[in-house]
Amino acid sequence: MGEFENKVAVVTGGATGIGYATARRLASAGASVVICGRRGELVAARAHEAREQSLDIGGIAADVTSAADMARLMAHAVETHGGLDILICNAGVQSFGDVVTTEEADWDKTLAIHLNGTFLASRYAVPEMRKRGGGAIVTLGSIHSFATAYGRIAYSTAKSGILGLTRALALDHAADNIRANAVCPAGIDTPLLRDAWPRMSPGRPVDEVMEELAQLHPLHRVGAPEEVAEMIAYLAGPRSGFVTGAEFKIDGGVLARISIAPRP
Repeated sequence: MGEFENKVAVVTGGATGIGYATARRLASAGASVVICGRRGELVAARAHEAREQSLDIGGIAADVTSAADMARLMAHAVETHGGLDILICNAGVQSFGDVVTTEEADWDKTLAIHLNGTFLASRYAVPEMRKRGGGAIVTLGSIHSFATAYGRIAYSTAKSGILGLTRALALDHAADNIRANAVCPAGIDTPLLRDAWPRMSPGRPVDEVMEELAQLHPLHRVGAPEEVAEMIAYLAGPRSGFVTGAEFKIDGGVLARISIAPRP
């Protein structure tokens, strides 16, 4: 019997990167997992790949900024597997710019995916968790929840807000035996990072930029999605039964260091 045997989990943004690594980690320990993403064909491909490896992962196309989609996602998990125990709010997007250069549409999109998406997914998950006698919610913050870099105003604001939202979930639903915690990574080698980081160094090879980023971490490497998935699995499972309203840095030591960096 695996740690998550007879448990049902939903992972938003579960078709790539940290989300897919988490879905696989939970399923490998016995969970039935439902992933979602806006690209339905990618979600279907990931679910097919997982099932071929005997992992109980299914998925549907769903947008975390849509209340109707989040209600449909949770209903699908319940109808397919009989309930809901775990929610991983992983969907995210990168954005760049300061208060002047950030387009209003980019600001709205960034906050909608990170904050509204976490709120809406939790809104429709909590009632189902109550029916099961409790559950666990894990949200995805960032090192930008604590500090920031130049030109990250929307992303930093969204990731900071996730910590407040997570604490509120933990407090409001402790009596329901629902725990909520946040995981806050630094550089993790995901498609999102590989797509976004070179925008800060246009014209340079992606691998060169990624190596430069690795050297900015005291461990001199970026993290792997599976390493974040391990922490998420811990927070989603019974081993962390007395842990709620907390945030956990997985940052290779980035925030342990005081750096005086020149303005670019």
